Amino acid sequence: MRDQFQKQAILPLGYAPADAELKGGVRRGALHEVFAVPGHEVTAAAFTAGLALRLAERKHLLWIGQSFAAQEHGGLCPTGLFEFGLDPAKLILLSVGHAEDALRASGDALTCRALGAVIIEVIGSPKILDLTASRRLVLACEKQGVPAVLLRFGAAPQASAAETRWLVKAAPSAFAGENWGQPVFDASLIRNRNGRTGQWVFEWSCDNGRFAERQTASGTVVPAPAHRQAEAA
Repeated sequence: MRDQFQKQAILPLGYAPADAELKGGVRRGALHEVFAVPGHEVTAAAFTAGLALRLAERKHLLWIGQSFAAQEHGGLCPTGLFEFGLDPAKLILLSVGHAEDALRASGDALTCRALGAVIIEVIGSPKILDLTASRRLVLACEKQGVPAVLLRFGAAPQASAAETRWLVKAAPSAFAGENWGQPVFDASLIRNRNGRTGQWVFEWSCDNGRFAERQTASGTVVPAPAHRQAEAA
């Protein structure tokens, strides 16, 4: 009974309007998708990290990414992760060559109940990542209660078995002197199997490890990689 409860556990994001539509929050033992608005890949990665942290309940995270992703969209920075509220010691990174390798590795990883969540970062729209592949991921998530977050760059949403799907871009964050404020997200919930969809602007509280109401905004956005132009909302 306890194992079944853990698999079905609902973890609140922390931002009440979104949690209300999600019937309390996001569910463990499920597949969730995050799509980046073009030019906002770093923001989508940060949102994914926050979502995975909420799901992980202080357990280790496994981040599976393609080896060339850092050249395209920037790599993960231990200092940045620490400031975000994610202990780098709790993060396991796995670099693979192709989407096929990422799916194979994620299938194996989702059998490990010691993991809090598995992030699967995929660039483009590989044919192997179809409805059938998403159903396999869902079954793997449900079996051991380990959630997966599929992070998509350079891809349009398509049919899948995911429980939630988010489309994410940067939004202005508060700025006061040398305080650059918290990361702020313009997040659209475009698939929700448990309720209605919606669109919200909220921030990530690095100190509390949860999403929250946005503070006064003045034009700063989550930074883009150096070779990309940051867009203000």
